[in-house]
Amino acid sequence: MLPIAFAPCYAHALPEGHRFPMLKYELLPEQLLREGTATATDFFVAHPPSDEDILRVHAADYYQRLRLGQLTRQEERATGFPWSAALFEREITILGGTIEAARLALVHGVAFNIAGGTHHAFRAWGEGFCLLNDQAAAAAWLLANVPAVRKVLIVDLDVHQGNGTAAIFQEEPRVFTFSMHGARNYPARKEQSDLDLPLPDGTDDSTYLKLLGETLPRLLDEQQPDFVFYLAGVDVLATDKLGHLALTRDGCRQRDELVLSLCHRQALPVVVCMGGGYSERIADIVEAHANTYRVAAGLF
Repeated sequence: MLPIAFAPCYAHALPEGHRFPMLKYELLPEQLLREGTATATDFFVAHPPSDEDILRVHAADYYQRLRLGQLTRQEERATGFPWSAALFEREITILGGTIEAARLALVHGVAFNIAGGTHHAFRAWGEGFCLLNDQAAAAAWLLANVPAVRKVLIVDLDVHQGNGTAAIFQEEPRVFTFSMHGARNYPARKEQSDLDLPLPDGTDDSTYLKLLGETLPRLLDEQQPDFVFYLAGVDVLATDKLGHLALTRDGCRQRDELVLSLCHRQALPVVVCMGGGYSERIADIVEAHANTYRVAAGLF
């Protein structure tokens, strides 16, 4: 089984100008089903989590104002979204999907959230199209509820630094944050992850894969995690409008294979979230994301 969280409310919850990049969340399940990588029984509908699950990583005042639509205009502008009840429902559903994926990964070895990877959300504010931090909340849920999980590794390979995640876990030794991202990309002001690997513009497949191949096995040996979260953004592609790196689709697939095969060989449960992808052609985005699922289906 390849458990995949899906929430049916993505595109309509967003303003019209933001809907194109979000089409992948509807097209990707269709592609996986059509080609047989996944079956209908692999999908589960994500549901909102409890307030307690959210408040482990988010400030109560921020969450309350977000829930009631009381963010300031400045706070709204930082998120990139005008507030709506549908948007709030979307955000908590994404977060709940990643927590449920963590539960399922403990059983099946791997689980996915078709969305997720909202790594720019901080404890007390949102930014960069991220309002609540789903992987941070799911990591905190595991540490609070699963005694066998004593150390979590977050592998963030989106082209943008996971600044919110890094800040949330700055003083939490049980979570190790690793971000490999474009050095000159958003955010302009980076936070300090436990390990940051900033990459120059134009980084290609061979350079990227060599660096990741030298780094990740060492991290697994040193940190000895019990659980891994993988943010598999495809905004590292050369075709991406915002990424500025130069990976091919095959290089992106090799990246996924490297991460997932290491987790599989070491029997480490892993949750994969999709993260960013902003190529001009939606087919390039969907195909690159589909490769992540194909790699997992071949391993687990």
